[in-house]
Amino acid sequence: MKVLVTGTHGYIGSLLGPLLVRQGFDVTGLDSGFYQDGWLYTVPAERPIAPVTWYRDLRTITATDLKGFDALVHLAELSNDPLGEANPEVTYEINHRGSVALATAAREAGLSRFVYASSCSVYGVGDGGFMTEQSPVNPQTAYAHCKVRVERDVGALARPGFSPTFLRNATAFGASPRMRFDIVLNNLSGLAWTTRRIAMTSDGTPWRPLVHALDISQAVLRVLQAPTEAIHNQIFNVGDDAQNYRVREIAEIVADVFPSCTLEVGKESTDNRSYRVSFAKLHRHLPAFKCQFNARQGAVQLRAIFERIAMDQDLFEFRAFTRLKQIKYLLNTHQIDDHYYWLT
Repeated sequence: MKVLVTGTHGYIGSLLGPLLVRQGFDVTGLDSGFYQDGWLYTVPAERPIAPVTWYRDLRTITATDLKGFDALVHLAELSNDPLGEANPEVTYEINHRGSVALATAAREAGLSRFVYASSCSVYGVGDGGFMTEQSPVNPQTAYAHCKVRVERDVGALARPGFSPTFLRNATAFGASPRMRFDIVLNNLSGLAWTTRRIAMTSDGTPWRPLVHALDISQAVLRVLQAPTEAIHNQIFNVGDDAQNYRVREIAEIVADVFPSCTLEVGKESTDNRSYRVSFAKLHRHLPAFKCQFNARQGAVQLRAIFERIAMDQDLFEFRAFTRLKQIKYLLNTHQIDDHYYWLT
């Protein structure tokens, strides 16, 4: 299978690309290059199998560009909530309209599969029970609203011969060469390592489901390998029921893994997002999938890498490991314009 993966130089894509190559897929990457400055560590064995990547804006891709591919895995959007809120107009332009146009081009080019990285953030504020794929969505941010719209509009493109699949990933965590420190477990681990102190700005009561970036990559692999009838126009929550945590529980796990780290809990937050998620459907449709990492294992993995590279606070706070910081830097240095196109 010849696969185009967007976002191959991102947090998840830098893990997914080599995984698919090892599994025998013919992989080409597509990436804007926004985060190419962010490289935390090297895995020498991965370098020979990293896919060749086109440096292109996804908004410029046409059906002609996609001729000859069998499948497209779409990771490359503006992520996460703070970045999406910084410029909602551009967020909708890239994440919603750009993604739908990409899927339309894929269908016109004859690709049979389109795998979209959605998010459990579409649930927003849950009712306390476990949210399933049939539960009402309640997006609270531009980022989450775009995910809902892409699921709706790309789902409408489904037909025999073109099978979109939507993976509502839980909040990602874990080590990646293209690291992110603006997601909860990774951020808390970085704070614990560099300051020996976790000072939470909230009381930590909201629920968040977590999933390791490598497990997200495995889910994509299983979708590509699955028979069409198992994945055609389906939405799947990606994660494991056992990995629904309160934010305070995540902080406690991290504090326990990093010696001599103190934990301070704040007051109730104005951010009301809180949801627990059921992942039963994914396991029914793709029984070969199983999460390999829990939160503690992810924190242990990060601690080992921080030790190996002797990470200091300057590296932890480097702009390219935080999505909003890096985009602001590219804007302020006039490398991209107000619509996030590279300036030449």
